[in-house]
Amino acid sequence: MFSPEGPSLRELAVQALSSVERGYDLLAPKFDHTPFRTPDSVLDAVASALERMGPFGAGLDLCCGTGAGVDVLARVCRDRVTGVDFSAGMLAVARERTRPAGPAVDWVRADARALPFAPAYDLVVSFGAFGHFLPRELPGLFAQVHSVLRPAGRFAFPLVAPPRPTSPVYWMLAGFDAVMRVRNAVWRPQFVMYYRAFRLGDVRRELVRAGFRVDLHALPEFGRRADGSPRVRLVVAGKTA
Repeated sequence: MFSPEGPSLRELAVQALSSVERGYDLLAPKFDHTPFRTPDSVLDAVASALERMGPFGAGLDLCCGTGAGVDVLARVCRDRVTGVDFSAGMLAVARERTRPAGPAVDWVRADARALPFAPAYDLVVSFGAFGHFLPRELPGLFAQVHSVLRPAGRFAFPLVAPPRPTSPVYWMLAGFDAVMRVRNAVWRPQFVMYYRAFRLGDVRRELVRAGFRVDLHALPEFGRRADGSPRVRLVVAGKTA
């Protein structure tokens, strides 16, 4: 799962017993060598889909980490791009990375649940961060995204179809979530990271409640499941009046 440049088992254990913020500060130098980073195949597929919808003006990468999503925004935004994250360590690595040519990039340290921005963005994206939010936090999180978008702005993120109960991946993720729930019940500070808590039905309902119109776009690069449903969708939530 991890390349030789990735974290050791001891380093992962220390990170897992920290808070989310501190854990990512520690993981940041080696984050891009872990499976936690969104794969380039997903980033490229999302960028291609957004290119067909754009171009856009200003873009915001929510919970940007080391900045992989900012590279997507640089392909589809003409004006400026902002990456926001609450981990100073992740932002430090993001600033050091060589970026492709494109609009200027700003890096802002802030909590996604209290964004310090005016409604100045045309596109908000996020990759792989929603497992760090409990279901009860989604209404506030989506309201924050709505508040920073200009009229008719869009909020886009990929969503992988959940594995079937007959799949070994299903039980691996279920086991991981169970271990995290036990860890958070007996250890402080909590480390919120759940793979199965972000479900399409719940997400769609909360986006609508926050004032979005929700469209789903299949990402054809990943094919379809046996029942014909897409393996990966791009959720595109448009801000309504």
